[in-house]
Formats: sequence, structure tokens, C-alpha cells
Amino acid sequence: MTATSFVHTCVRVLDPDAALRFYGLLGFQERGRLNFDSAYNVYLGLPGGEDTLELTVNVGRTEPYDLGDGYNHIALTVPDIHAALAGLAEHGHHPEKPAFHPGGREDLPLIAFVTDPDGYRIELIDGATFPTPQDGPHPSIAG
Repeated sequence: MTATSFVHTCVRVLDPDAALRFYGLLGFQERGRLNFDSAYNVYLGLPGGEDTLELTVNVGRTEPYDLGDGYNHIALTVPDIHAALAGLAEHGHHPEKPAFHPGGREDLPLIAFVTDPDGYRIELIDGATFPTPQDGPHPSIAG
């Protein structure tokens, strides 16, 4: 199995406005959003580069994240998710659950999560690319 591209690193944030200001200071630009029932993602990228940072906001969370649960995953595209999972399984690496459409959204590609030997999560995304989602503001902040 060979990954076709590095997509993004995801971190969970408590205050998305503060996070956007901070990463903006480093040159990151907001590129898109993706909404789910209880969370939303904000995708960032550097000028001239791909969207490589995903900020996840869990709606209603008020307690800061421990460092241990602030890291969520890195994401990689693979040309065939089923073949990739089969190849990993041959080496004892099994997905958390079978490939699925995130948030039950059929408009999104299949994904699956596996863990590396240290327990870090890796998201595999079916397809050669992952276009940045373009949902509007999450309903929890729209108004």
C-alpha cells in the first residue's frame, strides 16, 4: 500500500476564534468547513500550499482538552481504501471499524481509521484527492 498524498493533521480546539487568530499569525488561511451534528471542522492551509490543518470543534464542549486527547489523527488519501485496509491487515493492523462515510454523509468519500504501533490514529481517505468541504457556518454558531 502506498499513500498518494498527505491530507491534514487534525487537532481539537475549544475556542475556534482564538485558534484561527493564532494560526492566522503563522500564515494559515481558512479554506473550508465541514459540519456534523455535534461537531464541525475548519480547514486551513498555507499560501500556495494544500489544506494541511484541520481544527475540530466539538459543539458544547467547555472543558479544555488534555494533551492526550487533543491530538486526533493525520489523514492520508489512498487510491483504494479496501485494498489499503486489506494490505494493512496482512501485517496485523486493523481498522477501528469498517470503512464508512463520515457523519453518515454519502457525499463524502469512504474513510477508515487505523492506529500506528504507538497508538496514533491515521485516517485513510478513499481516492487520490480530498477536496476541501465547503459547508457554511455550523448551525450552533449560525445566526
